[in-house]
Amino acid sequence: MTARNILAWSPSAIVFDCDGTLMDTERHWQEARNVTFGLFGLRPPSGFADRAKGVHYTECGALMAEETGKPDLAEDLAATLLTTFTALVDKDPVTMPGAAALVRLAARHLPLAVASNCPRETVETCLERAGLLVSFSHVVVAGEGVRPKPEPDLYSVAVRLCGVPPEEALAVEDSLTGMESARRAGLRVIGLGPCPPGPEAEQADLWVESLADRELVGWARSRIGE
Repeated sequence: MTARNILAWSPSAIVFDCDGTLMDTERHWQEARNVTFGLFGLRPPSGFADRAKGVHYTECGALMAEETGKPDLAEDLAATLLTTFTALVDKDPVTMPGAAALVRLAARHLPLAVASNCPRETVETCLERAGLLVSFSHVVVAGEGVRPKPEPDLYSVAVRLCGVPPEEALAVEDSLTGMESARRAGLRVIGLGPCPPGPEAEQADLWVESLADRELVGWARSRIGE
């Protein structure tokens, strides 16, 4: 689907990622990874931040252990990573530009859900402190048979709870891992951030630099409602 087509379309539900999409938490994950590496006396491998973006924290811990040659530390790294991240977010919860306005506008007209690889407590605490939790009908997280992104489970469950077919729902994502999850579930996708070169550009139907993008805001007002 082209950008022109998606901007001429009206979704029946919207499912948002949380980290890096609604909440400016990717910087917290980066700091938490660096702190965790340091606490275990390890050095972050080159390019690790890019490989870890959007990855479930347990898988990130395993990746940290694998890439530093310390496979026995996977569980300890994951646990320390989550504890460190949670403390950082609690001190400094910040929404991404345009996120609050878009969510509040859409919530007046459509069912909204969050699909996140983070633990439920972390997601709900972030959204509550940002004043956004009340806007969402459902918060879907990995666990209890729901596989994390890039598997399609989170988005499949979210659209089912919203009561709409996948092809009528829109996903809003900032990571390629999340975009893959949404596409595999059958949703249309808005990618947040610079459009990457090559085949990865096809993971999203429309790329925007921020949720405050003028064209996106105009689309939301005309296709979702004021």
